[in-house]
Amino acid sequence: MTVHEAAAPTTGPFSRFEFLVAGRYLRARRKDAFISVIAALTLTGIAIGVATLIVVMSVMNGFRDELLSKILGLNGHFTAYPIERQFTDYDQTVAEIEAIDGVIYAIAYVEGQALASGQTESTGVAARGVDLASIRKLEMLHNGAVLGGWDAWDEGMGVAIGSRLAQKLGVTIGDPVTIVNPNGTTTPFGRTPQIRSFPVNVIFNLGMVEFDSFYLYMPLQAAQTYFKMYEDRLKPGVAPPDIMATDEEIDAAYERIPQATAVEIFLENPDAVASMRDKVQTGISRPLILTDWQQRDETFFSALQVERVVMFVILSMIILVAAFNIISSLVMLVKDKGADIAVLRTMGATRGSIMRIFSMTGTAIGFIGTGVGLALGLAIAANAETLRAFVSNLLGVTIFPPEVFFLSSLPSKINAGEVTAVVVLALSLSFLATVYPAWRAAQYDPVEALRYE
Repeated sequence: MTVHEAAAPTTGPFSRFEFLVAGRYLRARRKDAFISVIAALTLTGIAIGVATLIVVMSVMNGFRDELLSKILGLNGHFTAYPIERQFTDYDQTVAEIEAIDGVIYAIAYVEGQALASGQTESTGVAARGVDLASIRKLEMLHNGAVLGGWDAWDEGMGVAIGSRLAQKLGVTIGDPVTIVNPNGTTTPFGRTPQIRSFPVNVIFNLGMVEFDSFYLYMPLQAAQTYFKMYEDRLKPGVAPPDIMATDEEIDAAYERIPQATAVEIFLENPDAVASMRDKVQTGISRPLILTDWQQRDETFFSALQVERVVMFVILSMIILVAAFNIISSLVMLVKDKGADIAVLRTMGATRGSIMRIFSMTGTAIGFIGTGVGLALGLAIAANAETLRAFVSNLLGVTIFPPEVFFLSSLPSKINAGEVTAVVVLALSLSFLATVYPAWRAAQYDPVEALRYE
């Protein structure tokens, strides 16, 4: 029986012998120091690439979800606008919409553009009129009050503004805010702006710059009066006043029926707008035009999705570069271990065994690097806001400024599917990088390798 025949049965695929040799090649010796440094740098590169991908994708997921929850927290999944006739039956419409299966709630509102002036400066605002029942439905707004309160909101004549808007106007609770509506009273000389002052009753902080610095809320009835959102109907049995009638005579002849601008509709499933559109339109007794959130913010969220894909592809290049380093380190290792390969071959190790040994050596580098990167990436992603605040305070520089990114904190949401995809990508590239060097090692002729030893 030859040496090859005796050794062959003890060296099956992925045997203890192959793992021992592969592990030995991973451990550094003095004469292999340079190869070990390359392997360590390769491991570090894979770890950095995996960690970076996990952190970036988690932050982008958190950014999208946070923006979506903030935007849809105040703006409905559908916005229903009236057509054909004045929207004086908004209460009935809201009741009909809320009775539809799949709708959580609906709110009617009055909205208009105005100029708000405070103690220091003036700025344009979106003034929206809602009643207290609607505010209670909008939990983000109701729970976002940091100063003042919503008690007696409907009976009061005050307004609610965001913390950033209050800071810009230089006002606080109880201070007056002057609101200028350019579409005021019509006179023979044209339109005159309508100017009214309201006290600040509530200051809210929603954590989103757009809402905290641009929106101003008013009681529904006050908003209807201020923006003249009502329909004049001639009282029964009263003759129309003549052209020379006074304002008192006109007010006595007509009944003012309040109306709304539109209705915000909130669904149980925000992504079900396509299937819910027909249900909403057929479930109400008056015609409405429905605009869903995907149409309203389509460009914005599409840009976010494209950015996520591009960032994933670009950052995957870090792992790809590290995988090429595995190839270079294994090629150098194979050159250095030529004599060892020849000895193993003469002792009965097959070409497949040699290939598996070097493949396991390179894959182990990728596996360890992926494991380190996974742990590091998850740790950073889970504490993204804490680390951002620490680095900002340390460097004295505002990282992730809210004026640019619309949010007051750095959100992060770890997606198990994406983390798994990153890990599989790193391990796959690491394994593929070992194929060529391992194949070259298996092709060594033991006679030629030992001839010059």
